[in-house]
Amino acid sequence: MRLAHLHLPNTTPFARPLQAPSPPRPPLDTTDTLAKSLPPPPDPTIITFTPNPVYTTGRRDLPPSNTSPPNNTNNTPLSLPPALEPIRSILTPGKDGTPARAEYHPTLRGGQTTYHGPGQMVAYTILDLKRLGLTPRCHIRVLENSVIDLLGGFGVKGFTTEDPGVWVRDTANGNGDAKKITAVGVHLRRNISSFGIGLNVTQEPMWFFRQIVACGLEGKEATSLQGVGVGDGVSVDDIADAFVMKFVERVNADFACGEKALGERIDEVYRVREEDLL
Repeated sequence: MRLAHLHLPNTTPFARPLQAPSPPRPPLDTTDTLAKSLPPPPDPTIITFTPNPVYTTGRRDLPPSNTSPPNNTNNTPLSLPPALEPIRSILTPGKDGTPARAEYHPTLRGGQTTYHGPGQMVAYTILDLKRLGLTPRCHIRVLENSVIDLLGGFGVKGFTTEDPGVWVRDTANGNGDAKKITAVGVHLRRNISSFGIGLNVTQEPMWFFRQIVACGLEGKEATSLQGVGVGDGVSVDDIADAFVMKFVERVNADFACGEKALGERIDEVYRVREEDLL
């Protein structure tokens, strides 16, 4: 099996990756009579990107109307969940025409309210879980463990807790409090995954996180690779490539090898561009 990696350089509107076309399907096996009538499934895909500043809500924090008008042209009040009402001014353009400091988008992923923006690497997986031999819980575990493996490559010990996401210790205070470095939230429809993770690379997102109770976790703080002493010379692009490689290694080691493996092995990762998919 091959995995497609679509990386969107620079910052991009949050909705752009959600509208990305599927990668091309592999060529038909013309030697197999049955295969001639059944088109092969599209390759699994990971989209990595950095969005413009945006607060998103999951299914547990949807606003009353369950809608969001990011490009509101009729001046109707923005429908916000209670978690974001205190920062309505951040999400609303100024009376003098100045743009809002951040957008708001409700989503169908799991979880509650969080922030994405510059200084963060967001990775969305579009996978057939059955083909990879993953249960929904295993999918979450692979995402978390891939991040933990990535952090380990920088000498940072990541871990999971009873709360969602990946956490690290605050090295500035020795063996201090756990801080969240990666949010995890996914959506499944007919065993096809969407959404994924947001890994903080620099400290740039921290101001935005401090304006909310991220993921509904009162008293918990966020941090980044830079915040734990990594980051000089490490770019979001570097982290995107490293995450994809760690994800493939995890899937192959845990679910595609051994006597009890149920999933297909990922043999190759190839890069695609948006223009290749249009």
